Amino acid sequence: MKIDLFNEIQNPRPRLDGHEQRRFREAIEQAKLADELGYGCWWQVEHHGADEFSLSSAPELLLAAISQQTSRIRLGHSAVLSPGKFNHPIRVAERAATLDHLSGGRVELGLTRSTSPEWRLFDVDPDGVRSQTQETFEMLPGMWTSERFSHQGTHYRVDDVPISPKPLQRPHPPLWQAAASPGSFEEAGKRGVGVLGTTMWESLDRAGRMIDLYRAAADSCAEPVGAFVNNQVGFFTFVHCAETDEQAMLDGAAAAAAWYTVTALNFFEAADAFVENLAREQQLLTKPDGGGLTGDFLRGEANDAPTEAKLLIGRILQGEKVSDDEVFTVLSAQESLIVGSPDTCRRKLKAYADLGIDRMMCLQQMGNIGHEEVMESIRLVGGLIPDFDRG
Repeated sequence: MKIDLFNEIQNPRPRLDGHEQRRFREAIEQAKLADELGYGCWWQVEHHGADEFSLSSAPELLLAAISQQTSRIRLGHSAVLSPGKFNHPIRVAERAATLDHLSGGRVELGLTRSTSPEWRLFDVDPDGVRSQTQETFEMLPGMWTSERFSHQGTHYRVDDVPISPKPLQRPHPPLWQAAASPGSFEEAGKRGVGVLGTTMWESLDRAGRMIDLYRAAADSCAEPVGAFVNNQVGFFTFVHCAETDEQAMLDGAAAAAAWYTVTALNFFEAADAFVENLAREQQLLTKPDGGGLTGDFLRGEANDAPTEAKLLIGRILQGEKVSDDEVFTVLSAQESLIVGSPDTCRRKLKAYADLGIDRMMCLQQMGNIGHEEVMESIRLVGGLIPDFDRG
């Protein structure tokens, strides 16, 4: 299992003058340290209008800057917002190929549909986002590998145009899809692209079943959208390592993870998304074929109870004031919060490695954790890399 870093460039209040410049400089310092320590990949998100949650509205520029300050760590988009009003497929292909040259062939490219707030901001029709994402996945490999490219699709038409530059990696950089539901895990597998699991507070059992769902779909993929099946699982979770469990608590790691979760749910308008996903899952169950692999998955968890973490986050969302001690006690007991001493973090990381995850995407810069504490966490987790990455 590769140990990666997942970054949002979080910028919570209160703020001092020059806070944005400081956040970008800190991100580059963190990436340089991760490169020195042997982390596998730096994954950068794309968000717009996200305020405190993320300054990462131009990830391609940050990744280009990081490419000039590092030499080994791979550089991942997690993920490019794929509807055309955000990023036209030609621009996605051109930017990724340029970054591949600037970095010496280190690019990993993920795509995602985005969500309602960003669709509204860019006047994107929600009814077209799935098909636009599929079309972009189909177009990218052809633009990267053909001298001249033509495409006649539902959303895009290109007539015999040379798209350049071509990427340094041959045949092309690995393709990924961000996924937060069983259906999108299966969708990624059917496309033959890697899956970037961005769920929060999942039990290890449910995470394992989502991975199995993806593997089954990827194993049966005979016609990948790319030149090869990228059968890999990346999985996001919260990570903070300190010299002792007590110091990790004093650093505010559990409170930062709770802040991240609540802020994310508010930004993504998760209540509406939850209702939509629930309705979509119920439709799958009533399909004549039973909903395929995803339908089987949903029937298998019909009696699952929500984790204590989800119940706690629900209380916070409803306005309840929860003490830092309770937040730490409840959240640190969850497998999906990897917080504590190196021994504690090693034990929790091993549980994920045992699920067969290929890339552990560790969110370490979160909430109000200070930069020096983040750097120390990166150093300590970096010391654990040889225990998991023996390749």
